[in-house]
Amino acid sequence: MVKRSRIIAFFLLVLIIGSTMGATAKNILNNIKLGLDLQGGFEVLYEVKPAKKGQKIDKEVLASTAEALDKRINVLGVSEPSIQIEGTNRIRVQLAGVTDQNKAREMLSTQANLTFRDANDRLMMDGSDLKQGGAKQTFDENGAPSVSLTLKSADKFRKVSEEIMNMPSPNNVLVIWLDFEEGKDSFKTEITKPNPKFLSAPTVRQIFNQDTVSIVGSFTSKEATTLANLLNAGSLPVKLKEVYSTSVGAKFGEQALNDTILAGIIGVAIIYLFMLFYYRFPGFIATVTLSIYIYLVLLIFDWMNGVLTLPGIAAIILGIGMAVDANILTYERIREELKVGKSIKAAFQAGEKNAFTSIFDSNLTTLLTAGVLFFYGNSSVKGFATMLIVSILMSFLTAVYGSRLFLGLWVHSGIFKKKASWFGVKQSDIRDISENVDTLDLPTRFDKLDFVKPRKKFFTISGVLLAVGLVVLIVLRLHLSIDFTSGTRVEILSNTPLTVEKVNRSFDKLHLKTDDVVISGDKKNVGAARLVGVLSKDEIAKLKSEFNKEYGSEPNVSTVSPTIGKELAKNAFIALLIASIGIIIYVSFRFELSMAIAAIVSLLHDAFFMVAFFSITRLEVDLTFIAAVLTVVGYSINDTIVTFDRMRENMHKKKRLKTNADIAEVLNVSTRQTLTRSINTVFTVLVTVVALVIFGSESIRNFSISLLVGLLVGVYSSICIAGPLWYVLKTKELKKKGVIKTVKEKRKYSDQPQV
Repeated sequence: MVKRSRIIAFFLLVLIIGSTMGATAKNILNNIKLGLDLQGGFEVLYEVKPAKKGQKIDKEVLASTAEALDKRINVLGVSEPSIQIEGTNRIRVQLAGVTDQNKAREMLSTQANLTFRDANDRLMMDGSDLKQGGAKQTFDENGAPSVSLTLKSADKFRKVSEEIMNMPSPNNVLVIWLDFEEGKDSFKTEITKPNPKFLSAPTVRQIFNQDTVSIVGSFTSKEATTLANLLNAGSLPVKLKEVYSTSVGAKFGEQALNDTILAGIIGVAIIYLFMLFYYRFPGFIATVTLSIYIYLVLLIFDWMNGVLTLPGIAAIILGIGMAVDANILTYERIREELKVGKSIKAAFQAGEKNAFTSIFDSNLTTLLTAGVLFFYGNSSVKGFATMLIVSILMSFLTAVYGSRLFLGLWVHSGIFKKKASWFGVKQSDIRDISENVDTLDLPTRFDKLDFVKPRKKFFTISGVLLAVGLVVLIVLRLHLSIDFTSGTRVEILSNTPLTVEKVNRSFDKLHLKTDDVVISGDKKNVGAARLVGVLSKDEIAKLKSEFNKEYGSEPNVSTVSPTIGKELAKNAFIALLIASIGIIIYVSFRFELSMAIAAIVSLLHDAFFMVAFFSITRLEVDLTFIAAVLTVVGYSINDTIVTFDRMRENMHKKKRLKTNADIAEVLNVSTRQTLTRSINTVFTVLVTVVALVIFGSESIRNFSISLLVGLLVGVYSSICIAGPLWYVLKTKELKKKGVIKTVKEKRKYSDQPQV
């Protein structure tokens, strides 16, 4: 009997959830803050240095500096800036969506120290005597721009003016100085002629019993406004030195966002079609839960008040492929249970139960690498890691519990009865339940494949390729980005096609020498250039202004100091090391040491292959490449763990491995039984990555390519390296224990057909 109430419950749930998603999705998308790589803006990392001898940079000094920077940002009108104290002497500032990046940069680090002195250079008053917010741009009696100051004490100003007035001429002057310690070059030529610090020296002929004073000079209206804003923001208690910066033009951000979203839509659409075609009705359930998954990821990210970056969008798209992974694993298990003659209901329950362990283990290892990425990554990599962590958690929730709920409602309604075709299983493939056949005994389409005999060929192929890669790496080395070598990188988005010669001429006009220029994009309108050395902020400002005029949009400019470059390289190595150690410990705990060793060798094989590939192709290695390596490490272990999980089941069935043949049989049978799942899951993830490579933003092209290469190598190593290596280690283990001593004993103890 069909229980229609369960089917009605399904549609009601889908209707309620779908309506909620439809009603709130627009607001969620509007609320999510976009990173500077998606809407333009800039990020700068300052090293905080003492302003005077003997000053200590402690937590209080850092906090007051951050507060002063926040006041200056408020003047700029930037919504929701990010100011973070890092370590013991650094402050990171991120301003997404700021329109005038040059002005913002100037405002942040310029020291505006205002002093009033007598003719003998004796300090009479300084900026601390100003009222909070007491400076404003005004006009003098001739209509020229000036700066009006409101003082805290009219009485103090009266005493100062009286003392100055009583001095003999020509010493009866009140000299006003403005000391710009950072970014002073622009003011040196436009504000402070002829002396860099001198503003004016009015003669005092009367006593001023008032709390206002005007500063006049050869100001433009913009300069006077900037000066007033700097004075209102107060002096910085320290000196700031830029050690890392990156800026993105608004057009770059907009195009990157549109391209990456298009790539995501194409990738997701192909995955949906594949799931519907291959897995039939369960595939339909998967598309429903995947849609909910995407919504939940964005909702949680909005609740977290997170900043969505370009790598973050890539993490969502990659997460969709990973979410499908759990669905595929579950559905493959259900199909196996159906093939041994179980009812739809019994197959559903057994499939869900048997798949859970593999899903849990594989998700946890990926979560481990994402956590390492978050801890050791910089801001953009942290954004990727954060989104990856959220994606993994939400995919586990929707793919395991969501799919179980929705598919369970249909299964328990009784509508399917014995219609296994709804699950993509042919009637001819179903055994009679009376045969008492176990799922581990089912034949597969890969039964002729042997993964033990050609193990030496697999090892030789990988060994040769890795040796060639090592030689190439030693000779050519890696084409490291400024993230690791320091320097300046400029990206140009032009309205017209570019050539290397044209870009070089543009830099020559500014007396800047390029180290390397690469032209890309479908219309050859995207250029990337590396410059030797770190440009100053004044040089960056001039470059941005000139290139904006010439090419129609502001370029992206990134700078990295040598100190930061070394730190990033060190952190990348530590991240890979910790992730590897963590995986060894976890796999050893959940499985056995020989499996852990085989898994980690396989992962290091994948990581090195990616490095060698980038060395040969001369693609640039940046921080996102490290993120890609760790992502592949986390995802590649998924395939390996699922195979190991099946091997554990088969070993439990045999109870004891007595011969090499037993070990070979366990490996071969387990790999064959999980091969369909491995192919299907890597296909779904590759679809999303290929979409990113073809349609995604140019900014993450190398990141996408590294993921593509890593995933392809990863599925090969999981099948052809990890398993066979486990076989080698396991046979040595048996030999060491003295279980197998001679060929005769092998035959004697073997109670299974030789493989």
